[in-house]
Amino acid sequence: MFRNFVLACLLLVFSTSVIALPNFSVQFKRNAKNIAEVQITNQTLRSLVCYVAIDGRKIFFLLRTFEPSKWYKATDPAFNYSHFSTWCDYLYLYPEYMPKKK
Repeated sequence: MFRNFVLACLLLVFSTSVIALPNFSVQFKRNAKNIAEVQITNQTLRSLVCYVAIDGRKIFFLLRTFEPSKWYKATDPAFNYSHFSTWCDYLYLYPEYMPKKK
């Protein structure tokens, strides 16, 4: 009985932690000049703060609900999709990135 209770508690903890992650997709392509590009699409009902990093440059931006970002490109054809680093999280967790009220 106690074993089943512990197992149920563990399942509950792990299932809610999975739900807490933002859902976004990342697409890669090469443009006409053979430069690698990346785009992030928000697939949640909340705004996200994201960044795309390549070659030491980090570009932060906001993504609204169910909205794709613009295409961010590398600086050299030698870069490929594995050189990009992407990250997104819920905007309400990072108040420093909230748009300023006028």
